[in-house]
Amino acid sequence: MYAFGICIDRHYLTPGLATITSLADSLSPRARKAAALRFLTFDLGAPQVQLLAHLSKRVGFGSFALARRSPLRSARMADTSYITVTTYLRFEFTPNFVRRPYLIYVDADVLVCDDLTTPLHALRPGEVGAVRDEFNPAVGRCPALPGAVDRWPRLRDRPYFNAGLLWAHTADLPRIRHGVEQTLARHRRHILHNDQDALNLWLLHTGRVRAADAAYNRFEVVRYLERGDWVRRVITRPLRPDPAARLIHFVGPEKPWQADCPDTDDVREYRTLLKRTLRHVRALGAAHPEPAGLR
Repeated sequence: MYAFGICIDRHYLTPGLATITSLADSLSPRARKAAALRFLTFDLGAPQVQLLAHLSKRVGFGSFALARRSPLRSARMADTSYITVTTYLRFEFTPNFVRRPYLIYVDADVLVCDDLTTPLHALRPGEVGAVRDEFNPAVGRCPALPGAVDRWPRLRDRPYFNAGLLWAHTADLPRIRHGVEQTLARHRRHILHNDQDALNLWLLHTGRVRAADAAYNRFEVVRYLERGDWVRRVITRPLRPDPAARLIHFVGPEKPWQADCPDTDDVREYRTLLKRTLRHVRALGAAHPEPAGLR
């Protein structure tokens, strides 16, 4: 009935493997067998693709496919501090490739804690399901979409959504891609957060968004408290791990598979998952470099 879509390049192979294990943990064996995994890349080699496929089968997914795609020609990388053009591949999933009625797009820098499929039940044809961004919650009140409220005052205070977890009817994927492509071509001066800004501007103008509960895309914020206090001015919820979170998103340049990432509770949980993932890799007989400090 549904497929999980993930985009990775060679720099994100390790977290991509962990995402497979994390998604498997979130589903019953029966649901796992019925679900599909769909990967897009532009630079993975055959051994890396084979490793992804073998791990997917080992943890119980019934269908795996990977395709090579190029990002939109109109792709604009305004923020390149830790993000690559691979981020634009999320709009390159097609119905012929997905081959399921629904696509759940998932970023690779996440820890899945529970079933992510429930929002599909409320999703109407033509809508994109998304979660409000914790760091950029409202247009005109955050750095996202610079200048947009000056041009379109009606957009002020409208919700701004994070693109790290999205739900869509597969039949709508070409329409979403076209909308983002047109937005990039016509409104480039309002793009700061790359494809996420383009998606949000299209959603704001079309109204084709279905908000999902915040628990489906919780940011791991304790890492930021190790570097400064600014996050307290942005997020009003308690700054501690959320026991109700269905997905923990490690946004920002510091990632839990990096040895110098602050050692928070969520980071430790991710590293436990990653160690288990690497044991699967070794059991498959695959040669894969392990992140420093996680052997």
